[in-house]
Amino acid sequence: MPRPNPAQIAYGSATVICSSLAMLLLSQTRSGPGIVVIALAALALGLLVALTAPSARTTHKRRKVVESAEPALAAVHHSTLTAQHPASAPATPAGVGARR
Repeated sequence: MPRPNPAQIAYGSATVICSSLAMLLLSQTRSGPGIVVIALAALALGLLVALTAPSARTTHKRRKVVESAEPALAAVHHSTLTAQHPASAPATPAGVGARR
């Protein structure tokens, strides 16, 4: 299992703190079992957030792929635009506006 990066740990920790405070304030519970349930729910939510946060390694790989593909995509986009709108093309296609 890969180790979480610092951002994932920070997101998870912030989620645990904020969600536990919000649930404790909203529920106004004072019993021991109620506090335990809220703490476990906050921990589960923090773990979920930490695991679903994007890792830096994935983002770095994705950025490399996008940067290497940008020149090729720009060339394809340019050739598509020039093929669709050549300088000698009529302003309106044949048959548009003309009634037979």
